[in-house]
Amino acid sequence: MNILSYILWNPSLEAFSIGPFSIRWYSLMWLIGLALAYLMVRWLYKKQGIPNEKFEPLFIYCFMGILIGARLGHCIFYQPDYFLTSWKGVIEMFLPIHIDAAGGWKMTGYQGLASHGGTLGLIITLLLYVRRFKVPAWVVLDNIAIATGITACCIRIGNLMNSEIVGKITDESLPWAFYFVQNDGPQQVVLRHPGQLYEAIAYALLFGLMFWLYKKMPQRVGTGFYFGLCLAYIFTFRFFIEYFKEVQEAFEQGLPFDMGQILSIPFIAIGVYCMIKSKNKVSA
Repeated sequence: MNILSYILWNPSLEAFSIGPFSIRWYSLMWLIGLALAYLMVRWLYKKQGIPNEKFEPLFIYCFMGILIGARLGHCIFYQPDYFLTSWKGVIEMFLPIHIDAAGGWKMTGYQGLASHGGTLGLIITLLLYVRRFKVPAWVVLDNIAIATGITACCIRIGNLMNSEIVGKITDESLPWAFYFVQNDGPQQVVLRHPGQLYEAIAYALLFGLMFWLYKKMPQRVGTGFYFGLCLAYIFTFRFFIEYFKEVQEAFEQGLPFDMGQILSIPFIAIGVYCMIKSKNKVSA
C-alpha cells in the first residue's frame, strides 16, 4: 500500500507539558472552543446593550450544563449496562475516576461525553440562567446558537487528535483516508473516513453562516430563528454523518439507526419548529 495514498495519523495525545503536569489536545481544544464562544457571546451582548453583569455568570452556566449533560448523556444512552448497574459505575459516572476490582482508584478524567446530552444540559442550564438573571430566553438561546458552531468545531478537532469517534473503513480510492494508528494498531494499515474532520468542517461552516446571517438580520435575535437553525443544521448533519462513522457501542449494530441518529431526530424536529414559529415573532 502506498503511504502517499492516505494520511498516517498518530499524534501525541499531549499538547504540552509543564513539569509533571501535561495538557492533552482534547482538553485544550475544549477550552479553546469555550473561550472563543465566550468572546463571541460577550460581543453579541455588548452589541445588544445587555448589561455586563448579566453576561458574566453565563459562562459557568454553559460550562456546567455542557459537562454534566454530556457526561450523563454518554452514561445513560451509550453505556447504561456499566454505569447504571452497580455502585462502582454510578460513582464513575459522576467522578472522573476509575475504580479497580480491589477497590483502589485512579484519576482518569471523564472518558465518554455525548453531544446530545451536552446540548440538552446546555438548554436546561440556560433556562435556569434566564430565570435567575431576567434576560429574555429567546435572546439568550439565539446568542448561544450563533457561537455554538465554533465550539463544536474545536471539540471535534479534539476528537481527531485523540483518534476517537473514527469513521468507517474505506480504501485507497479516498485520497484523504486516515490511518488511525492509535485506534487500529500498528500491525495492519486500516483506512477510514475522518468523520471527526467532516464534522469539524461542517461546524466551522455553521459558525460562518450564523455570523453572516446575524450581520444581515440582527433583529431576528430573540425570535428563536438562530436557535432553531443551529439545532436543525447540527443534528441533520449529525444524522447523515453517522453513516460514515463506526458505531460507538456493540448494541447499536442491530438497530435500524444508531443511537446518534435516534437522538438527533427530536432535536431536528425542535429546530425546524423554532424556525417556523420565529416568522411570527418580533425580536424584543
